Order: sequence, then structure tokens, then C-alpha cells
Amino acid sequence: MKHDTPTQSVSERLAAWGVSMSPESLSDATRTKSRDILVDIVGLCVAARHTDYVAATKAASEPGDHIVIGHAERVSASSAALINGTAAHGEDFDDTFEGGPVHSGVVIVPALLAAAQKYKLSNDRVMLGIAAGTELLCRLALTLPKAVHKAGFHPTAVLGTFAATFGIAVARGADEKTIVNALGIAGSTASGIIEYLGDGSWTKRMHPGWSAQSALRSFAMAEAGFFGPRMVFEGTHGAFKTFAPSIEPKTDKLFEALGETFVMDTITFKPYPCGTMVQPYIDAAMKLRAKTVRLDGIKRIVCKTAEGIVHRLWEPIELKRRPPTAYAAKFSTPFGVALGLTRGHADLGDFTDDAIEDAELLRLCALVDFEIDPNNPYPAAYTGHVRIEYEDGSIEEADQGHMRGGSEEPLTREEIDTKFRANVAFGGHDNADALLTACNEIGAMKGGYELIAELAK
Repeated sequence: MKHDTPTQSVSERLAAWGVSMSPESLSDATRTKSRDILVDIVGLCVAARHTDYVAATKAASEPGDHIVIGHAERVSASSAALINGTAAHGEDFDDTFEGGPVHSGVVIVPALLAAAQKYKLSNDRVMLGIAAGTELLCRLALTLPKAVHKAGFHPTAVLGTFAATFGIAVARGADEKTIVNALGIAGSTASGIIEYLGDGSWTKRMHPGWSAQSALRSFAMAEAGFFGPRMVFEGTHGAFKTFAPSIEPKTDKLFEALGETFVMDTITFKPYPCGTMVQPYIDAAMKLRAKTVRLDGIKRIVCKTAEGIVHRLWEPIELKRRPPTAYAAKFSTPFGVALGLTRGHADLGDFTDDAIEDAELLRLCALVDFEIDPNNPYPAAYTGHVRIEYEDGSIEEADQGHMRGGSEEPLTREEIDTKFRANVAFGGHDNADALLTACNEIGAMKGGYELIAELAK
């Protein structure tokens, strides 16, 4: 599909694609992936509904008539997007895109559900918007590999604002001019720094919700006639230079086979509720546990890793070996390795205040170290390696060459629905069947926005 001319800006090319989209244009694979993303996000919102961070976010909301997933209260559209996005991302159990990394559903689904109620959209338009926004987010991540993180920003937060704005515009059936202005405005509402890595604080949790509510505002202002910069991505002071100054953007990745190939079809669903790149290390550690390796007499535990993830998941090493909060433990590779070796699982109940005080976990955490592997394929693929070196000179090691739940080893529909039911149960909700039925109806593009109210029950 060709949308560009020498004078078109990036946002104008995207807008031309956006107006060409229709529910009928989506492939079966993309429809299935969009449905699975919706199901995953709804389950995660329910899982987190009784947490302190959701309670705090709800307390800061404004009244309205929009639903909060798993809650009886009604709030404003922007508050619904903020609360649902925060809840969905709160336990870091949401989908991820290898090649990014970015989390798509936690921004796009809350934004589209709120927009659906605000604009009274049919569910075929809602699911189209989810697909459009998700695809753009994944492609933006491919355009700026590793560079947004390197600049100190959270890619999901920054790029997600553009993507959710685009998804809302497509769902709404906006014209090209409105889409261009909406993306231009989104550039001034995009935000999210990664300083939470230093102390395990909560701000990462709110990033997707903030992006979702920013997208609602960006589109509403554009639809009302507000004027945004047409070169918001590639301009002298645009998003590419501001949020990813260390590289030249790979704009070919943004437009290659756009409209023909949906890269979002390869999105990964997480098996564990923790940082994306920690997960293959948990699997490698669990392989060693399955071999009943000794956990005494260990000199050190060494993990090969990619340079691009060291500053987020390995440093400062002493903090990662002794996470200050349960949330910080989710972004500690030493903690993930220790869980895999000692417990053989990493579930929602393993990232708790009690767990970060577990003497055996902390003993092993203190032994975990890393070495950079210059041949690591990150961010094209996420891998794990654990080598146990014993005091007697013997060695045990295991590799995990891919992230489970991704394109090489995807979760089945049954596994995704099982994860959904487990999350709903964890959140203390007693009617997973009704929630799943509503998700399936919405995901099948049936009916209208009224069905969304079923997610609040």
C-alpha cells in the first residue's frame, strides 16, 4: 500500500493509512490477536482491583458515567482510561512486543473502551481502533529500537500516547486532517520517565493510563479544530529527536508493508508477572531446578545478558540483589533467577512484601551477577542464560533462547483464557464466565458500546 509523496510528513502518511482502514480489512490473525489482547487486559484489571495503587488512582478520579473494569463506580472518560490503564499494567503481567520493547494493550484497550463510551461506538469500530493503535505502537517501537529507554523515557508511555490517539481517531472515522492534528497534539502530551527504576516507586504503573487519557484529550482537541504540528515525529524538535536522540529513526520499519503485514500479530503474552526481559532468565533457572541442581556450595551465579537491559534490570546491582519493594522485585533479574531456582514458579503471589524478605531468596540473589554478551540479539529477541559456578569447580548452566508466549512458543487460546480466569480469581471476582462472554462478544465485533458496561460487573 503506497500512501506517501515527497511532501508528506510521517503523520500525514499515517493518516492516509488510517482513513483507508475498515473492520473488514483486518485479517483473521489480527482479529484474533486483538481479541486476546482485550481478554488479557480485562483479566489484569480485575486482578489488580483491590491494590493500593488502584485505590489511590481511583481516589484521584473525577465523577462521570464511564466504567472502571471490575468496579461498581462510574467516573469520567479520562479517569476511566487512567484507572484501567494503571490497573492493567500494575503487576507487569501484560503483553509485550519483541523488537520494542513496548506494552500495547495497557494503553490501547483502556483508551478505546473509554472512547467507545464517549462517542457511542459500535464494537467493530472499537476492535478496529485496538488493532490500528496496537500496530502503530509496535511499528514506532521498531523505528526507535532501544533509543527511547536510553534517553531515560518509557517507550510504552511516550509512543503509546501517539498510538492510542491514532487508534481512537481510526475508530471514530476521523478524516486525515484531524488525525494529523491529533498526532501533533499527542506529541505535547506524551511523557513518562524511568526514574522509578531507582527505588521501586509506582510511576511506571500509571504510565499507560496517563497515555490513554492523554490520547482521549489529544483527539478531542483535534476534532474540535485545535491545530497540531504536522511534522511532530521528524521535525527539528519532534518526537524522534526529543525522545530518541541517540539514533537515526528507522522510518522504513514504520511504513514497510503498512496495511499489508501486521507486526502486532507476533505480540507476546507474558507467562510471569514481572519485567519482560527477566522472564527468559526465570525459565532458564527453572530448567536448572528441574535437573535438581544443588543450591548449596555455590560460588556465584552468572547470567549472560544484553547491554541494552543492564541499566534497567541489573543496575545498581546491590539494589537488584535486595529489592526495596515488591514492585522493584519485578524488575530485578537476580530476584527472578532466585525465584526460578528456589520455588520453580513466579506467580502474582511470589512478588510480595513477604517474598522480598525471604532469607533463601535473598541468599541466592546475593550470588547472582551478570556478564554482557555482545552477540545477544536484544531487542529482536529476548533470551536468558544462567550459569551456576560451585565452590568445588563444577558448573551447571541452562539457556532459554526465546521468550515463552511469543512467536516461537505462543500461548494458545486456552492458555490465554486460563490466565484470564486465574487473574479474575486473584482479584476476588466470582464470575469469570460473564466477563469472558462479554469480552468475546466485543472481540467478535458484535453489538455496540453498551456491552462494555458488562466489564464493570
